[in-house]
Amino acid sequence: MSTAPDETPRTLERVGEAQLPTKHGLFTIFAYIGEGVGEHVALVFGDPHSRRKVPVRMHSSCVTGDVFGSLRCDCGQQLELAIQHVTSSGAGAILYLDQEGRGIGLANKIRAYQCQDTGFDTVDANTTLGFEADQRDYAPAAWILRDLGITDVELLTNNPHKADSLRENGITVERVPLAVAPNLYNRRYLETKARRLGHQLPTTNGHDPAWSQQQRSFPTDEHLHA
Repeated sequence: MSTAPDETPRTLERVGEAQLPTKHGLFTIFAYIGEGVGEHVALVFGDPHSRRKVPVRMHSSCVTGDVFGSLRCDCGQQLELAIQHVTSSGAGAILYLDQEGRGIGLANKIRAYQCQDTGFDTVDANTTLGFEADQRDYAPAAWILRDLGITDVELLTNNPHKADSLRENGITVERVPLAVAPNLYNRRYLETKARRLGHQLPTTNGHDPAWSQQQRSFPTDEHLHA
């Protein structure tokens, strides 16, 4: 559920910024802390004010996918594609949001994985543990964007709810999908996100050049067990 535009700013504060050289290029990283909304960072590349529409990825933290390369989700791949899109565009921002496991936290996400190992899908696993299917709040992201002077974005996401939430909080949004090829371990997860959570996945039928290229380079079950 989204928060009204005037609620979050009272509890969110920019507390630091620094240069962050990465393998993708030089970013400026901004740190934000808010009571009850966690710790978030924004990685800004180039001069976003040089673009009318700024490429932005709102990425919920995923230790298993982003750090350990888990194949159970598509988070790490989406983050990598988004960073490549931002840097190739010359300017943009990555918001890395403290919302692990669609807002339930890392330990509870592992508990949800345990439920999935017994047959639950990603939605039923969360609700079985007593959580909502998706507990994330994107109002802090909208506040961060306004703090950075970004109010018109190309939002890199397959999740229309993210775009709707930013619009509700005063940000102009054009949604740009991210095509990620499924694998043996996340295919059901992606299908569930599309069917039950409303995600609009790009065409992945082998006729899409981006799909075909990623599919060829993505680990198969045979490679994983070689």
